[in-house]
Amino acid sequence: MQDRQMKELNKKRQQDIQNDTQKLFQLATELKAAVDKSNENLLSLDVVRKADEVEKLAKRVKEKMKEAMGPPPHTAPPPMPTPHF
Repeated sequence: MQDRQMKELNKKRQQDIQNDTQKLFQLATELKAAVDKSNENLLSLDVVRKADEVEKLAKRVKEKMKEAMGPPPHTAPPPMPTPHF
């Protein structure tokens, strides 16, 4: 039962990451368009707000990616080299 629940949580987390990544892409595209419209003498408040949104969303995606929903897969350590005498 717990295994099934972990799988469901992982599936939801993965979907959330995909949705947030799509939003992040859209925001980054909007940020680029806003920056392209500005010049060296004028940086609009909208550009600063968009950059802040991108940063917050990127941090949220990063944190979701770090969440561990179960033990990491077991991998065998690399074999130790045998000494040659």
